[in-house]
Amino acid sequence: MNVVIVESPAKAKTINKYLGSEYTVLASYGHVRDLPSKDGSVRPDEDFAMNWEVDARSQKQIKEITAAVKKADHLFLATDPDREGEAISWHVLDVLEKKNVLKDVEVKRVVFNEITKTAILEAFEHPRDLDLPLIDAYLARRALDYLVGFTLSPVLWRKLPGSRSAGRVQSVALRLICERETEIELFKPQEYWSIKAGFNTPTDAPFKASLTHFEGEKLDKMSIANEDHAQRAVAAIEAADFSVSQVERKQSRRNPAAPFTTSTLQQDASRKLYFTTKRTMQVAQRLYEGFTIDGETVGLITYMRTDGVQTPNEALSPARALGGVPAGADYPPAPPRINKRKEKTPQEPQEAAPPPPAPPPPADVAQYLDDDQRKLYELIWKRTVASQMEAAVMDQVAADLTSPDGQTTLRATGSVIAFDGFLKVYQERGDGRKSDDDKDRILPDM
Repeated sequence: MNVVIVESPAKAKTINKYLGSEYTVLASYGHVRDLPSKDGSVRPDEDFAMNWEVDARSQKQIKEITAAVKKADHLFLATDPDREGEAISWHVLDVLEKKNVLKDVEVKRVVFNEITKTAILEAFEHPRDLDLPLIDAYLARRALDYLVGFTLSPVLWRKLPGSRSAGRVQSVALRLICERETEIELFKPQEYWSIKAGFNTPTDAPFKASLTHFEGEKLDKMSIANEDHAQRAVAAIEAADFSVSQVERKQSRRNPAAPFTTSTLQQDASRKLYFTTKRTMQVAQRLYEGFTIDGETVGLITYMRTDGVQTPNEALSPARALGGVPAGADYPPAPPRINKRKEKTPQEPQEAAPPPPAPPPPADVAQYLDDDQRKLYELIWKRTVASQMEAAVMDQVAADLTSPDGQTTLRATGSVIAFDGFLKVYQERGDGRKSDDDKDRILPDM
């Protein structure tokens, strides 16, 4: 018998179906051990020795796993492919070793970034050992959580009754907030006014322009220092008829964004779908675990906790051939687009969180998803498709509008889309509403 340990029961059921009757897949239901909430659980003077305790909730899972492993030839630890997943595998292994049930059992670690039959079978063909540096990183983090939180929280409770807890994250965040608040309190305000005017082209296309010259003088940010000066400028603008005196054009290319990382997924889901971080990750977890479609459980996205931006090679061609990409040779770039981060991170080898190879278009799976799942999957799918499309070509435009006497000038800046490219599928900024940011403003033809 081969025993496989995963984190969630939903995942266990799916993986068992793919692996067949020679495997028993059991769920740990997350972490099986933790540090007891009492003094001495972490001992810095003893090389940071740590006491672990199996909580009451996990006793049943440990008992079930132990019974299965006693009859097994192989144990596969297949928890999530991140630091916490590696730690859960280490905890399960350590508990089983202490129970002396691994004498004749071969233990291997298996990781996969998507719950599809191909990915899971491939992972089981290439098992590895536990990643000890990743486990050490978890232990260091958990020790800090305990040492900071356990010693600092009681102080907080005494000084600020009603406070919940302190920790390695809250403490640093609080310091940053306090330092920023001090900067704000020391700031000396200085009054200045900026003036914008709304115009229409001869075809009635609206746009905005900012005052740059008044009474023959070029203005800087602080030039209009009081309301009287501002009102005088406004009166001069309202009294004059303006015409375009100069138009400057410069062409630039805007490349599509890379597929989502954990952070960018949370940001875009907040900006476009108004999801909280917790809601985003709960929905993404469900998309990762998959749905039963045509009798088979299919994971709709790869693992969503990642800092990587590279798309799996096998996913490039399907992503470039998806139905969401408009017809025409101008849209997908000839060679696949390879995304890389500018800075290296500890999790750089991880892949991004796009749909797996040959993902179904959102319309094809909408009937299996609830409203939140459909919205998030569509967002992920579109960004992945757009990442493999051609860059958008933008004409950066600056138009000067001058009064007949030449004393007052306003400048309208923005861009005109010469070729939409990836913008045909996915807008990176905002949620489709007009932007007040000059670089994002689309100007009418002048």
